Amino acid sequence: MAQAPKSHGRKTIRATRTPSSLIGTDEELSGVWQARIVTLFPDTFPGVLGLSLTGKALQDGRWQLHTHDLRSFGVGKHRNVDDTPAGGGAGMVMRADVVGPAIEAAQRFARGRWPILYMSPRGRPFTQEMAKDLARCDGVTVLCGRFEGVDERVLEHFGVTEVSIGDYVLTGGEIAAQTVLDATVRLLPGVLGNVESTVEESHSNGLLEHPQFTRPALWEGHAIPDVLMSGNHAEIAKWREAESHRLTQKRRPDLWAAKTGKD
Repeated sequence: MAQAPKSHGRKTIRATRTPSSLIGTDEELSGVWQARIVTLFPDTFPGVLGLSLTGKALQDGRWQLHTHDLRSFGVGKHRNVDDTPAGGGAGMVMRADVVGPAIEAAQRFARGRWPILYMSPRGRPFTQEMAKDLARCDGVTVLCGRFEGVDERVLEHFGVTEVSIGDYVLTGGEIAAQTVLDATVRLLPGVLGNVESTVEESHSNGLLEHPQFTRPALWEGHAIPDVLMSGNHAEIAKWREAESHRLTQKRRPDLWAAKTGKD
């Protein structure tokens, strides 16, 4: 029998015909954005998501995190979750009859628009636009792979979207999942104290952000640019826009070309 998923975040009481326990392992917050993580290592969560602004938002009930332990869906006495690749080859592949039931268990809580993601180096690149779209969903289920990957039939059966955080390979999807959730949760209403901070940051408009400075005005012989100390907000805005363009052209010509149509 599968173990109950672990839940992180504040719990609340809501009207229901069915008695519920406030010390249960999977209490839900009504109407709150949720993340359901299917993983072999549930203890890696919330990880960094439990710190700083995302952690405070978790405790305040602005979002909720649940983990579903793949091992509890394992086959046989030893709870096996993987087997050798069909057709031969190195490594092991996560079994469809293990991952499938785990996803089904997670999706029993899904409502509204609720995509299923699989963290994979062959997936579509994760972007700020994807984070914005996820933040507009009602929740998300994230499958964290291990070994050589997951039986392809599971991905096809559930219509899973494969997502990559970069052109490299990690030992598992847990770190990648936390990256995706961090980028998404910070966009949820009320998580950031200053909503304007998301407007001019890197990738918010397809460009890199301008340089930032703060006190002291002079440090190790380096001064804050005069325009930023001038109090002329129109000139400051022009300077920041120009610096954003300069940095994007220099560091990310691909973004500059996509934004302007110029090489």
